[in-house]
Amino acid sequence: MTFAHPDTQFGNPFKLALRDGPAQVGLWLSLASDYAAEVCATAGFDWVLIDGEHAPNDVRSVLAQLQAVAPYRSHPVVRIVQGDAAVIKQMLDIGVRTLLVPMVDTAEQAAALVSAMRYPPEGTRGVGAAVARASRWNARTDYLAKANDEVCLIVQAESVTALQNLEAICAVEGVEGVFIGPADLAASMGHRGNPGHPEVQAAIDGAIRTIQSCGKAAGTLTGDPAMGRHYLSLGARFVAVGIDVSLLAQATRKLARDFGLGSGPVAAPSSGPY
Repeated sequence: MTFAHPDTQFGNPFKLALRDGPAQVGLWLSLASDYAAEVCATAGFDWVLIDGEHAPNDVRSVLAQLQAVAPYRSHPVVRIVQGDAAVIKQMLDIGVRTLLVPMVDTAEQAAALVSAMRYPPEGTRGVGAAVARASRWNARTDYLAKANDEVCLIVQAESVTALQNLEAICAVEGVEGVFIGPADLAASMGHRGNPGHPEVQAAIDGAIRTIQSCGKAAGTLTGDPAMGRHYLSLGARFVAVGIDVSLLAQATRKLARDFGLGSGPVAAPSSGPY
C-alpha cells in the first residue's frame, strides 16, 4: 500500500493532474462505508469517488470516508446530491477539495457553483474555516488565502440539454472538468437502461472530444475495462473503471454460483449508478 507524503496533504494534486499530469484512473465508492473505502484506497487508484447522490451518504459518513482514505495516495472526489450552496459549504469545510456536481445543464448553473466554492470577493462561500477540518482547525494559517486555488469543481453533463450547452459550460472559468454521466444521458436520449447503445456511446465520444478541444478535462465512468481504455485513448483525463458495490456483488454471486448456490444475476459490467 502507498501512503501520502505529508508534503502532499495540502494543495490539490488531482486538480494539477487534470491540467498537466497523466490521466487519472479512479474507482467509484457506493458502499457508504469508511471501512470499505479504506480497503479500496489500498489498491492505489489515482482517485476515488465518494458518492453522495445515489449512495446512502450524509455529511458524517462522507467525513468518515475522507478520514479513512487520507493516509493513502488516492485523491477523494465527492459527488454531492445536488448543486446546493449550503451542501457545498459543508463539504468544503469537512475537507473536500474536489467536488463533482450532478445535473448541470447550463453555463449559468456552472457559474453559480464556481461562486459557491470560493470565498469572497471571488465567490459567496461562507467563512467559518477556524472551526473546520479543512483548515485543520486553524492550524493552517494560510488556508483562507489558498482555499480558492485549492478547490476543484467538476460538473456532470448528463442530458441532451447539457450536451447542447457543452461548449458554454466549458467556457466558465473555474470549471476544471466535465464528467459525462452515461446512464442519465442514455435516459435523456430515449435509451433508458442502455448506456451502451451506439447512439449514446457516439454522444459520449463526441462530448469527450468537445471538452478536450475546449481545454477542459473530460471524464466518465464505466465498469468495462475495454471501454475505460477507449475513453482514455480519446483523451479523457479522469475515468473511473469500477464501482465497489458492483465488484462486491459480482464476486459474491459468482462464488455462490460456483458452488451451485444463489439465483441473483451477475450484473453486467456497464450497469451501475452513473
